[in-house]
Amino acid sequence: MKRRTRTPDDHNQAEQVAGNGLLHRRALLGTAALGVVGAGLGPNATGAAAEQLVEPPWGLQAGNDTPPYQTPSKFAKNVVRSLSNPKFEPRSSLSRTPHHLLEGATTPNGLHFTINHTGIPDIDPAAHRFLIHGLVKRPLVFTLDSLLRYPLTSRPAFVECGGNSAPLFSPKPIQADLQALHGLASCAEWTGVKLSHLLEECGIDPSAKWFIAEGADAPHLMRSVPLSKGLDDAMIALYQNGEPLMPGNGFPMRLLLPGWEGNLNIKFLRRIKLVTEPAMSFWESQVYTEPMPEGKTGGKAYQFTFINEVKSFITRPSPGLDLKQPGIYEISGIAYSGRGKIAKVMISADGGRSWADAALQAPVMSKAFTRFRLPWRWSGGPVILQSRAWDDQGYYQPTRAEFIAARGELDAVPSVMAFKNHHINAVTSWAVDQHGMVKHAYA
Repeated sequence: MKRRTRTPDDHNQAEQVAGNGLLHRRALLGTAALGVVGAGLGPNATGAAAEQLVEPPWGLQAGNDTPPYQTPSKFAKNVVRSLSNPKFEPRSSLSRTPHHLLEGATTPNGLHFTINHTGIPDIDPAAHRFLIHGLVKRPLVFTLDSLLRYPLTSRPAFVECGGNSAPLFSPKPIQADLQALHGLASCAEWTGVKLSHLLEECGIDPSAKWFIAEGADAPHLMRSVPLSKGLDDAMIALYQNGEPLMPGNGFPMRLLLPGWEGNLNIKFLRRIKLVTEPAMSFWESQVYTEPMPEGKTGGKAYQFTFINEVKSFITRPSPGLDLKQPGIYEISGIAYSGRGKIAKVMISADGGRSWADAALQAPVMSKAFTRFRLPWRWSGGPVILQSRAWDDQGYYQPTRAEFIAARGELDAVPSVMAFKNHHINAVTSWAVDQHGMVKHAYA
């Protein structure tokens, strides 16, 4: 192999482009030029002559049998969801995605976040029925088999709970890891039937402006959705990353509304009713609303805020993934927008005083996770890391100060059901101290 020589471009790319050691994003293309590979300057880097290659035990004997369904290695047993209800008490149960232990832009099915209010129903797909009725010319009932006779379509899309990132409403930064702060969002490739095909077959009454979607689990959770979304990119999803939906994610079918808050994406879908106006159900009138600060709006609240706004967070480094020694690291994270594609992500290592453009990992897809990356030379001193995203519709992620000025803080530590802590997309800050420990902070 021909030895790569260092060029003037390499030197420029290795130069700092923003405060506290942020490097040019093109430096990701050649870490050798940065003195990482073989020079012992990067974390855990060793030279080829440092130790003799030996044959490990697993290379000298036959391995395990191949199982019917592949599960992760026992050495990856810590890559699991965290559970809010580990004793399975009769209350809502949340499982959060471990973003700090994942890479890429797709969430594995077994790690996709879930929220279930009365457990996961054990639905027999052969007996399940899905009804479309109300202001239609021909009410129709669909089985799973009948839906599979329609043309199927696939698309990546994130799903995010309206209460994701709720701890950022707290007056003081809650010391928790990324999973606890931002783990109620995941991204998968969904396959199913476009809702518009089914609605058109039923025949839409001109007076219909909304539809009510209802699930088949015990709460029969229902939400009102503008009909325009149903005729746009809504889907009756049947598959998740190529396999049947996971039970906790709505098996055998769910409503998928790309880019819109998670509770609207009704799981275990049993009926859609076309109506003239919203139902004003408990979930949309009492829970998923956005109270405004008393002094500014007289106690008013936003209602029917459907779209998950542009957002990003750094997954590595993050709390629990501490830095071992000074050197070159890659800052990596996730960005997404319910309005379209991510156009730009910028990273700061000095609490927002200076910024550098991150590299976006292709393909950048609409209403889906986008992975971003940027090389960083940590000198060993304290820094504050932040990411900030922009989408292709011109929307950008607010700082926490900007967001709280508009929405206010909570007086106590928030919970997902606090009724006041939804739809926060503010910039997240990680503080790295001189020992390499990473903590949640407010810059």
